[in-house]
Amino acid sequence: MRVFGLDFTSAPGHRKPITCACCELDEHTLTIRSCQLFTTFIDFEHFLCQDGPWIAALDFPFGQPHKLIVNLHWPQTWEGYVQHIAALGKAGFEESIQRYRDGREMGDKLHRRVTDIRAGAISPMMLHRIPVGKMFFEGAPRLLATDTSILPCRPTASEKIVLEGYPSLVARKGLGRQSYKSDERKKQTEEHLQARQKLVGALRSDELLALYGLKLDLSEAIAAELVGDPMGDKLDAVLCAIQAGWSYMRRDQGYGIPSFHKLEGWIVDPEMSALHVIR
Repeated sequence: MRVFGLDFTSAPGHRKPITCACCELDEHTLTIRSCQLFTTFIDFEHFLCQDGPWIAALDFPFGQPHKLIVNLHWPQTWEGYVQHIAALGKAGFEESIQRYRDGREMGDKLHRRVTDIRAGAISPMMLHRIPVGKMFFEGAPRLLATDTSILPCRPTASEKIVLEGYPSLVARKGLGRQSYKSDERKKQTEEHLQARQKLVGALRSDELLALYGLKLDLSEAIAAELVGDPMGDKLDAVLCAIQAGWSYMRRDQGYGIPSFHKLEGWIVDPEMSALHVIR
């Protein structure tokens, strides 16, 4: 089975592309073949249009919090409110979020989805610093425009399956809360490099099989690429691919996704049901 993991960005370019880990899953072995770089959204759209079967985990929120959807009177289906925010346009969407936040009390400005709370992730309403709200705006409508099966938001019979990944969940099992990357060159440290070395070592250990049911087949050349990328994009793409592989092996159990989160979306990872740590 072809498996992909994508580290997403709301503004792809040569400095910060969308990074795609291209893999093959054979029984319990996930082989990392290469990392591709998409410098435009057109490249990303072409990726989504390629023939199946394949499964991919993408690192951006597929949905918004139920509380926000209700309070803004958006349509009560995933397809409906994604179409609505696409019609608003980028400026209109961001203005709607900011106006909503400005009118609320401190502590009640940035809502989180059920899956965000469970995963320890930030709010998909966030527009600055870590702009996952902008990632949602750029990513979700593009998914909706494809014939992919978007789990759990819009399941179909398509052989092309997209899931929401969150690489931090995989990284924490090997590093705890230790940082291993930075997009800013002046903040890229030797400690980050050592953390990436430690994390890649953990991924190549037997613990990955115990935690994700997968053994990683990773060449020395690609391992060096992952360690040598100070922004961590290639490593994050591989972490998403691990989550996609884990989910595919649970395809007979709903891909490991609770069925009642179609409106908000759900991050795929075994930690969403149990706490595991790579040691």
